[in-house]
Amino acid sequence: MRIAVSGSSGLIGTALTRSLRADGHDIVRLVRRASQDARRYESAGRAPAPGGPPPSEVVWDPKGQYVQTAGLEGCEAVVHLAGAGVGDRRWTPAYKKEIRDSRVLGTAAVADALASLDEPPRVLIVGTAVGYYGDTGARAVDESAPPGDDFLANLCVEWEEAAAAASEAGIRTVFARTGLVVAREGGAWGPLFRIFKAGLGGRLGSGDQYWSHIALHDHIAALRHLLDRDDLSGPFNLTAPEPVTNREAAAAMGRVLHRPALLPVPAPVLRAALGEFSKDVLGSQRVLPTRLLESGFSFAFPGVEDAVRAALR
Repeated sequence: MRIAVSGSSGLIGTALTRSLRADGHDIVRLVRRASQDARRYESAGRAPAPGGPPPSEVVWDPKGQYVQTAGLEGCEAVVHLAGAGVGDRRWTPAYKKEIRDSRVLGTAAVADALASLDEPPRVLIVGTAVGYYGDTGARAVDESAPPGDDFLANLCVEWEEAAAAASEAGIRTVFARTGLVVAREGGAWGPLFRIFKAGLGGRLGSGDQYWSHIALHDHIAALRHLLDRDDLSGPFNLTAPEPVTNREAAAAMGRVLHRPALLPVPAPVLRAALGEFSKDVLGSQRVLPTRLLESGFSFAFPGVEDAVRAALR
């Protein structure tokens, strides 16, 4: 297939495009700069020939609500993963607006562009987050649960609603609600590998809060499962079937890396360091992938220790 991917340079986007290309799929990257194709023709001093090869990159501007729609012609699927990092910076009012605009406006821009095509793609996958459910404590929730009422939960509701134009145009629309991806390369789990390898790891706060994790390998496999299955639409939790507490995750990291996990970070320290974002670090989300399992998906690394070992490989 010809598949367009936004956020292709991020942790998940990089792994997904690598996986798809390995199986022979043609990838079109959405970029916020002059495309490689345009730069190549400019340097050669000529324009693209009519009927030439389709572009490998499509220029877009999420905040400006612009997408170079001509480059999306012929795409059978679109995976939209772009957005400002939730945990990258302290949540000032300005950065919260940056987070929201990058996701809500970006998703609306993509959905509107796809809906305007003469031959739209058959599927749009929007990468959202399990933050949709808010703090669930020890209560297990799945896709049937209502949204929470904090910043991330409200954001996720707007985020998913922003894709309405695509579904109204008859495009199968899937919301991949992602948990904490276990990977060394980045994401929420990446810094933990560095901390634990230095012998400074331990629980965060009480350690009793649930962390709904997923191995990067399983996350990519789940996205491809959702791409391939024409009968699947709506929300899917991309989390392992066995959520664990932060205390259990810290213990697993210590066992696999052969490092102590004895240095807890007190909640007041996290609040001072992270501000409002500390509520989500200390909050609890026990999220189950009910719809994914019912669709026949099988996890290669269901346990947290399995996921940590997979990340090291």
